[in-house]
Amino acid sequence: MSSSFEQMRANVGKLLRGIDRYNPENLATLERYVETQARENAYDLEANLAVLKLYQFNPAYFQTHVTSQILLKALTNLPHTDFTLCKCMIDQTHQEERPIRQILYLGNLLETCHFQSFWVREDSRPGGFPWFPDTQVKVWMNKYSWTENEDGQIFIFNQEESVKPKNIVEKIDFESVSSIMATSQ
Repeated sequence: MSSSFEQMRANVGKLLRGIDRYNPENLATLERYVETQARENAYDLEANLAVLKLYQFNPAYFQTHVTSQILLKALTNLPHTDFTLCKCMIDQTHQEERPIRQILYLGNLLETCHFQSFWVREDSRPGGFPWFPDTQVKVWMNKYSWTENEDGQIFIFNQEESVKPKNIVEKIDFESVSSIMATSQ
C-alpha cells in the first residue's frame, strides 16, 4: 500500500474518533476513502460503516456507486459478518437498485454456500468482477486450508474437522446459591 493511502487512513481514523464522524460535510472525504480502498485493495470496515450511517442520516447524499463498493469490499471479508452489517444499514428502496440488488444476490449465494452458482454468476460477466481479485481467493485458501487441484478447482476444507471444543468453567460460591435457593422455596 502506498504511503498516501496510509496517510489517508490515519486522517480518516482521526475523523472517526469524534463527533465529526456524523458531520455530512465529511462525507466527500469518506467517499474518496472508499474509492481509495477499492483501488489499493484495502479494507476499513469502520470507515465504510460511517459512510452508510451518514447516508441513513442524510438520504439526499446517498451514492449507489459508493454503497456498491462498500458492499463488495464487505463481501470479500466473508465469513465475517461485515456484509450483513452493511446490508442492514441500507434502506430497502436502495436495496432494490440494480447494482446493489445484484451484489446482495451474490452475497446471498455465498452466505448460503451456493459456491458453484456464485462462480458461474461471477464468471458470466465479461472480465468477471474486478473487485474480486485472485489474491482474495489465495488469501482465503491460505486462511482456511483450502486446496486447488490440477484443473484449477478449489476444494473447501471441511470445517467440521477443525472444530475445537471449548470447556467453560464457572465457579459459584455457596453464598450466592443459598440466597437463590432460599427465595425459591
